[in-house]
Amino acid sequence: MGERRPADDSSGDDRTDRAVVGALLRFVLAVVLIGTLALGTAMFAPTVLEDLGIDSDEFEIPNDVDTGPFPPPSSEPPPAGERNPAVTDPADPGESTVQTDVETVDSATVEDFVHAEVNDRRADHDLAPLEWDGTVASVARAHSSDMADREYFDHVTPDGEEPMDRFTAVDDYCRAYGENIAQTWIDRPVGEPGTDDTVRYQTAEALATGLVDQWMNSTPHRQAILEEGTVPAWDRGGVGVYLTDDGTVYATHNFCVEW
Repeated sequence: MGERRPADDSSGDDRTDRAVVGALLRFVLAVVLIGTLALGTAMFAPTVLEDLGIDSDEFEIPNDVDTGPFPPPSSEPPPAGERNPAVTDPADPGESTVQTDVETVDSATVEDFVHAEVNDRRADHDLAPLEWDGTVASVARAHSSDMADREYFDHVTPDGEEPMDRFTAVDDYCRAYGENIAQTWIDRPVGEPGTDDTVRYQTAEALATGLVDQWMNSTPHRQAILEEGTVPAWDRGGVGVYLTDDGTVYATHNFCVEW
């Protein structure tokens, strides 16, 4: 990535302004690096620079800040399962994409990686893998899209619909149903889950790992994945990811126990 410079850098005053902004950027980066990631029950996203009042298009990246090399592109994900089930949510938006300097990040690939990563974490705790359910994934994807479109972040919609309500409106074969949701950003510096560092997700594979790390670093979400406490023994699940044009990521992972 190249330097970003203000539109007019010809005057001494402008050079002074850039120096001040550069110093402010270094301070902000220090704050981000030492800050801890606050995790809510619905997995609110890590802080980005813009949330701190700094517009990334208005400052110059100082020469002594190492932005690091680009990560390698995503590997080929293991296919999660059926993507065109007989029953789908009418509000399912389908695939969404965001372009980074490394690859085109598409929601379907992120979903495949999340499903595989969740099953890997379950295997680490001697749990059977979840079977991919295309209908459950479609309901999850519709919820992610709805949160983005109506600008809310919750298990309950502004209309009062809860996870089980959303599923039974589409089909009715789950006797128990659970949901994890998360929000983050593509191609922006965000807090890395479980550490005091920052990370920039530029690939589908890295984004998927980051989403699962968010859930695993939050007690109620980890319990849902690992069936701890009063959580039932899930037998299937589906992941629904929606990517907005500005790189905002909404992810919903739903769990199901069939009748």
